[in-house]
Amino acid sequence: MLTGLRGVGKTVLLNEIERQAAATNFRTIMIEAYEDKPLGPLLAPYLRSLLYELDRVTGAGDKVKRGLRVLRSFLGGLKLTYQDVTIGLDVDPEQGSADSGDLEIDLSNLFVAVAEAAEERTCAVVVLIDEIQYFNQRELGALIMAMHKVQQRQLPLVLLGAGLPILPGLAGESKSYAERLFGFPVVGALSEEDSAKALREPAQAAGVAFDHRALKEIFQLTKGYPYFLQEWGYQAWNQAPTNSITFEVVKNATATVLSRLDQNFFRVRFDRLTPSEKHFLRAMAKLGTGAQRTSDVADALGVKVTSIGPVRAKLMKKGMIYSPAHGDLAFSVPLFDEFMVRAIPEFKP
Repeated sequence: MLTGLRGVGKTVLLNEIERQAAATNFRTIMIEAYEDKPLGPLLAPYLRSLLYELDRVTGAGDKVKRGLRVLRSFLGGLKLTYQDVTIGLDVDPEQGSADSGDLEIDLSNLFVAVAEAAEERTCAVVVLIDEIQYFNQRELGALIMAMHKVQQRQLPLVLLGAGLPILPGLAGESKSYAERLFGFPVVGALSEEDSAKALREPAQAAGVAFDHRALKEIFQLTKGYPYFLQEWGYQAWNQAPTNSITFEVVKNATATVLSRLDQNFFRVRFDRLTPSEKHFLRAMAKLGTGAQRTSDVADALGVKVTSIGPVRAKLMKKGMIYSPAHGDLAFSVPLFDEFMVRAIPEFKP
């Protein structure tokens, strides 16, 4: 389970893992979770395609046919719960398998059936899920339990996910054994040395050089976050009049970068916020960079700390903030505090 803030490269890593897995004998499923899309209806079409793919592979036995029947049972349960599920599967259901209506039980049975089908076809399955923090506690718990059952039986199905820093806490709350079942490597900002290398080496390969002050300035502006390094590098490259990218070039490019970020990367998130949520985030930004105490945010808003709970919860659900430690709040989008000051120059409690 890769964890990290927005723009650090989690999705890029998942895509590279999928590419490498597909180049071997793995079958891959790549899914992006998002708000208000339940796990079952999101996952089922991909498993349907996977099982049909396995059914075309020559091999003895009927585990793939059984997998399709178990999926048909699972779909029957989904259609009772979610009226808009329209996934079709022209096979008879496997009575008594994945049809209990309990997602934890049914998803476990389905994953085991899919993994057994893969084992019969002497291949393995990789399920990759991005933005996994959007699943609710029940869904995340079902996913964890399903992988636990697969692991206990040593079946060839693995799960790799990516999400915001709240993910380890959510997984632990869903199932206490999640920390033993999964690793949670943190994908973060690059060091100053690695930031310079990321900019310098591709430029050198094209006959262009960043000078030392330019690299230092970009690191100060980006804090080493990969997405922002790309943006500053891109604009500096475009605006450099010669094959030398200097400090002055970077300074001149900064206005263009901030305008692009404000109109795209930041704005799409800002526009999803309600007025009260914007006000909350502006209060956080007023307090400065880094994590802030929840009580300090309440003081900045001029309200009691007990009154900000609902807005805080909505912002966490939207993936805008997280709690790095008990009682602390931080932006999940790097440099969003600076954007909030630009978007709302004056703050009034």
